[in-house]
Amino acid sequence: MDIALKNTLQQQMLEQGVRRLLVFSGEAAWCAAQAEQFAQGQPGDWVWVSENSPAGAQSVTFSAVHTLLGQEKLHGIFDARTGLNADALAVFSGILKAGSWLILLVPEWDEWPQRPDADSLRWSEQPQAIPAPRFIQRFQTLLRRHPEISVCRQNAPLAIPPLSPAVAWTPPDGQPTPQQHLILQQLLSADSGVWVLTAPRGRGKSTLAGMLASRWPGICRITAPGKASANQILSHLPESACFIAPDALLALCDAGPVTDADWLIIDEAAAIPAPMLSALIASFPRVLLSTTVQGYEGTGRGFLLKFCASLPHWHDLRLTEPVRWSAGDLLEPSISELLLFSEEIPAGDATTATSEIFSIDAGDWLREPALLQQFYGLLTSAHYRTSPLDLRRLLDAPGMIFSAARQKSTLTGALWLVKEGGLSAELAHEVWAGRRRPRGNLVAQSLAAHAGFPQAAVLRSRRISRIAVHPAFRRQGIASELLMQQKHSAQQQRLDFMSVSFGYTDELAALWQQAGFRLVRVSSQKEASSGCYAAMALLPLSDAGKALTDAAESQLNRDWRWLAPQIDRQLPLPLTGGLSLDEADWRELAGFAFAHRPLESSLPALNRLLLQLSLPLVALRAYLQQGKSVAGIVQMLRLNGRKDLLVRWRQETAQALKATDATACEIWRRRAISLHTGD
Repeated sequence: MDIALKNTLQQQMLEQGVRRLLVFSGEAAWCAAQAEQFAQGQPGDWVWVSENSPAGAQSVTFSAVHTLLGQEKLHGIFDARTGLNADALAVFSGILKAGSWLILLVPEWDEWPQRPDADSLRWSEQPQAIPAPRFIQRFQTLLRRHPEISVCRQNAPLAIPPLSPAVAWTPPDGQPTPQQHLILQQLLSADSGVWVLTAPRGRGKSTLAGMLASRWPGICRITAPGKASANQILSHLPESACFIAPDALLALCDAGPVTDADWLIIDEAAAIPAPMLSALIASFPRVLLSTTVQGYEGTGRGFLLKFCASLPHWHDLRLTEPVRWSAGDLLEPSISELLLFSEEIPAGDATTATSEIFSIDAGDWLREPALLQQFYGLLTSAHYRTSPLDLRRLLDAPGMIFSAARQKSTLTGALWLVKEGGLSAELAHEVWAGRRRPRGNLVAQSLAAHAGFPQAAVLRSRRISRIAVHPAFRRQGIASELLMQQKHSAQQQRLDFMSVSFGYTDELAALWQQAGFRLVRVSSQKEASSGCYAAMALLPLSDAGKALTDAAESQLNRDWRWLAPQIDRQLPLPLTGGLSLDEADWRELAGFAFAHRPLESSLPALNRLLLQLSLPLVALRAYLQQGKSVAGIVQMLRLNGRKDLLVRWRQETAQALKATDATACEIWRRRAISLHTGD
């Protein structure tokens, strides 16, 4: 395509304030050459998002594309030749400003749906890349349906139609838009309160937050998941406002009342754990929470329905008019449709009619687009961390099981489960020993690797990944009906148990307990994503599943006196069991001393071991009984670092076991290093 025609198309896009998508489909080298050739003669940033960018190109990897948030770029090239990272595509498309081309490089068109997608390694839980035919076929259908999207296939001429005539776009002049002005006046006159500002990407919500910080006569503090994501706010900041990371700000709040700031502005609030948000909000007289409604930092719709609904009082502020491009933009609707960013759950009529419970086959997603939209919409409304990664997994990951409830044409409930277990006894033993961690089997492997129950990975189970109920139909027993249907299905297939992993709260624990699930594990560290301790619960279905659940529940209760000091809250668990070593302790201690079991999993057994002996065991006692830090012990023993200390801990554990019972120690040592349990 000659430069004159490209310049004409570019001028049209600038005048109308729109961005366009251009797809090159073919062999990898051909696609790259076409992109470079198209960019020639057209000024712009031409950022490559790729793991394999041309030499000299301005580029960023898929995992680092979020560092561009808060910036604006003119033109970009997105490399999907070996795999399509949907999260990165969503972020990058929101960074491109009016007049930009987004060039997408994809494999040969007819082969694309069946080509292994390297991005599947992030979401499929498979050891090798797998094809993603449903996501890709759905994308191809979307690309064909929109005439303003040009798809150029290898060995075919490139034809890009001009835009239809449209009203000229007036770019922003740096002053507040009418929507921004109204909201800004509300915030500037606020005496107190929590204000929640949501908007799709490109509406100027961060700019508005920056305007508040620059015009407020007092002091504002700014925080965000990362400083880079707050660049748009920081660019407006006067000296009286400052950025502080969320964890540092929380530590400041914990130290005493915050008296030197009038406003706390939290950008991309949906990406910060809810408990942390609650603590921060309570420390400031005025708080502005801003977040996107699109799902790559967390979804604003779920954030409003879940977190904000827990606040006693808050103000709902929304920006709808785009600032970075015009209302007639051509790129945003395509990305939004592809990743279901705009799918609102339909209004429901909460009648007394019984919901129909039915199973969903993954093939139904393409045959019934409305079903996919409603199912995914329920997930985003109930779980505000739902992201494009979940959409990819839902469409194409193996081992997924879906069921739903509906009244008439409205989906009232959604349940998503994952097949787990079925590992060989040899592999399960290696997982227990800490020598292997194959992909997948979240709960089954955790119970083997951390709780010390390798049989959990051998037994066949189903893990509940997500469950959601339409807001208008809650408290009608729909979730219970969905779970009961899946329980019967699992029993018919002779499975051993169902499982669930969740961020522990009293409310969630009670919900799962009412459904028959029993708590079997609580982590000793908070999850970064939820700010809660990870809890796991089982619903036994077979005799073997019941034996596992009984043993794991009993072990958790027995270990609780040693785990509780690690956790800064008291869960309602009984303290049971004696302090002498039992068979489970010997297995755990041998796994730590002679295999690669982690220290955190062995803490209760190690504490019981120390009570049995008077040996010095300097390194173990310093950490477990005297409360010394790792750094302090390393310095005291003149070691080279934590790795050396871990070796010392394992050596002292072996010494203690031998002193306790040399014969038993040798038997358990052989079992720990054997590929076969019980050899």
